[in-house]
Amino acid sequence: MAGSGLIGNVSSVDLVVELRVSVSMSAAMPSDRSFQLLEGTADRLEASPDVPRRRWSDAAKARLVEEALDPAANVSAIARRHGMSPSQLFGWRRQALKAGRVERDDVVSFAQVQPVPAQGSIEILIGDAMIKIGADVDARQLQVVLRAVRAR
Repeated sequence: MAGSGLIGNVSSVDLVVELRVSVSMSAAMPSDRSFQLLEGTADRLEASPDVPRRRWSDAAKARLVEEALDPAANVSAIARRHGMSPSQLFGWRRQALKAGRVERDDVVSFAQVQPVPAQGSIEILIGDAMIKIGADVDARQLQVVLRAVRAR
């Protein structure tokens, strides 16, 4: 037989593979544990969704950034209302502020605080014990008293 060795003159090779799969289960699986065969084809080679990019005019961007600069504004809600990602609007706002095209109206300032001596007392009821604490009680002393009352 010509060409019957491992390396020989083989003019054509016909290969037929038949695969049969049989699955049997003793009990039916619940529907949440079953699997489905999903088929798909790649229409694009990019990782982006099959939706064209939206182009925003400079005027539209400026309006959205101005709206987002309002101190009472919820930037995420504004972005969702206009069908865009909140991170995109935050990015536009950050770029506009950095470039000096817009300014924030809400300048953060701090009020001066003057400590006021505490007056009055606090009453703590633990079980049948009433503890009255004055404003000048040290935290360590209070801790010792509370532990003693709880322990009895």
